Amino acid sequence: MPEPTEPPYVRIAAELSRRITDRELAPGDKVPSTRHVAQEFGVALATAAKALDVLRSEGLVVTRPRSGTVVAPRRTGGPTGESAELTRERVLEEAIAIADAEGLEAVSMRAVAGRCGVAPMSLYRFIEDKDHLVSAMADTVYGTAAFDRDASAPWRSQVESLSREMWRLHRAHPWLGRTQPLTRPLPLPNIIRLGDRLLGALEGLGLPPKLHFDIHVLLFSHVVGLAANVEAEDEAVSETGLSSEEWTDLQYLPRMGDDAFLGEHPHFAKLFGHFGSLADGYDMDLEGLFELGMGLLLDGVAAMAERRGGLAS
Repeated sequence: MPEPTEPPYVRIAAELSRRITDRELAPGDKVPSTRHVAQEFGVALATAAKALDVLRSEGLVVTRPRSGTVVAPRRTGGPTGESAELTRERVLEEAIAIADAEGLEAVSMRAVAGRCGVAPMSLYRFIEDKDHLVSAMADTVYGTAAFDRDASAPWRSQVESLSREMWRLHRAHPWLGRTQPLTRPLPLPNIIRLGDRLLGALEGLGLPPKLHFDIHVLLFSHVVGLAANVEAEDEAVSETGLSSEEWTDLQYLPRMGDDAFLGEHPHFAKLFGHFGSLADGYDMDLEGLFELGMGLLLDGVAAMAERRGGLAS
């Protein structure tokens, strides 16, 4: 009687586990995606996903925001350092660290106090309540913005510098946009400073006042709206253990291989069908979409200013 063979996902998990043990994949290294595992081992996407699930259950890999699935760190012991002096700056630093790692919901006076090694009441010397804490966190982050401060530079380069820096901040701190809803933005000193610089960069275009301010709002909303997807993706990775690429492959590749589906959707077929120009799939690139959207917005602003006889250089 032939010996029973192991299911493919078990063999794949064993091979990936060996690579981790032998340090071919070191702690922190990105683990091959579901798509890459499927291609390497010649199995279905569902089988590849199941193999990666085995590694997660064994604690060999972990999912991290904006990094996807990586090799888990090897556990090491060691004493922690002494608590630093409690200051307003340290309270905000610890609160920002919590929000960056766990989301804004995880921020509380008790959680911040725990990281600082003090009683929650100690924080009230510096912060009135959680609402003030979140506002101060946002203002602190916006205060770190670094951009071209040359007001004599061409308007477009000034706007690009400001927009890219705001994009960098929102990507690094995905919770940030939730503190500044478009319809009720808080008048935080540092966000007002950034907005004033943006308005100044647009001032020479000769646009009517309302249009001038509308464009400033649209540029800000482009950053905040697109960056909101970073936080949503972080949450989805935590819940599913799958990167956006892996999830999309599992959800959409079977449909794109279905002749009946493609027959009903000819424009998708031209892109994603068997002989389509994107037959290998579409990888979402938020960075690229940010640059594309900003470029299209500024091209439109320049064209509008030109038609009105303003400066568009």
